[in-house]
This record gives sequence, C-alpha cells and structure tokens, in this order.
Amino acid sequence: MSMHQRPFLIGVAGGTCSGKTTLSEKLAVLAGGEHLALIKLDSYYNAAHDKPLHEREKINYDHPDAFDWDLLNDHLAALAAGATVPVPVYDFTNHDRSSEVRIVRPSPIIVMEGILVLWEPRLRDRFDLKVYVDTDADLRLIRRLRRDVAERGRTTDSIIEQYLETVRPSHDQFIEPSKRHADVIFPQGGMNEPAIDMLLARVRERAQP
Repeated sequence: MSMHQRPFLIGVAGGTCSGKTTLSEKLAVLAGGEHLALIKLDSYYNAAHDKPLHEREKINYDHPDAFDWDLLNDHLAALAAGATVPVPVYDFTNHDRSSEVRIVRPSPIIVMEGILVLWEPRLRDRFDLKVYVDTDADLRLIRRLRRDVAERGRTTDSIIEQYLETVRPSHDQFIEPSKRHADVIFPQGGMNEPAIDMLLARVRERAQP
C-alpha cells in the first residue's frame, strides 16, 4: 500500500462479551488477511511489570486509565502512513503485557475493536465508520463467566465480584454512553448475520484496488 492510500478505519465498540470480537474476527476471515488488519484494544493494556500479581488483579480493566492510548494512537498513525507496527501481546492470566509482539502490516482496511474505542476522542476521530455492538447485560455476563473460567483461569466468584465492582460501573459510566458516537448500532454482534453482511459489503467495496 502506497503512502497516499490511507486505510479505511472501522471502530467496533460494545460492552464486555457483547459480540464485538466475534463480529470483527468474522469480518477479518471473510475479507481475507491481505485486505483487512484487525487490532484489539485489549492488546494495549498498560504494562504492569512493577506491580505484584495481587495488585494487578485489582486493577479496573474496564476504566480508560487501564489503556496505553498514546501507544495505540501512535501505532494507528504509523499504519495510516504505510508502516508496520509491533502490537503488544497481553497475558490475561498474569494481568500483564507479555514480552511478545504481533507484527501488523498496513492494509486497505483496519478494524479496531474494544470496549472503549468510541470513548477516547483522539482514537474516535480516526475512524471512518463507528460501530457499536449492543447486547443485553445478562447475556454478556453469562458469556463472560464462560470465557473467563475456560480461557483465563478465573473462578466464578472472582468473575462475579469483578463484574459488580468494576465491570458494570465502568460500562454504565464510560462504555454505554459512547454509543452516541456510533454511526451504526448492531444488536447481538457476531450472531447478527445481516449486520455482518452489511459490513462485509462495505469492506469489500473499500478493498477494491
């Protein structure tokens, strides 16, 4: 991709386990890796190497302060200019950024997904299309319980405690209000086939040489 061909940036936001990741990953598969680069906000949690595990476990990971917005914006600017970027890899079991990186190359389409991608003003202003995935809170909680037990080694009690203490309050304060910035709101995320078809049509249109 030459320097003057700025990529088409899509922001996909929504509450925890709303289906935004499923939606974004389906788009990436259907569009093809040569046309679409997917970046997840979760990759940009702040590094916490200097904190012991018990302190890292208490961080509010749904609050804007948990993310390295400067690095993320720098990476998107570099991708828009045609550069390759080393995206951090986050270790959810240890609550810290790992030593690994994932190399992301510039593509005609860049999808940025995460709970707060429509909250941060600098990031929001970069998007050509802003999507919010809207899913009922009870369904999101059930999905989070299943995911965190199966994939992140958490206990049911710890998940519920975290949800009540930080996840739900942050959703109400930051994530849900960011919905007003969306160009389009999709219910049910990755299970919404008409929404995926509509987005895929837009992606294919932009991916044409």
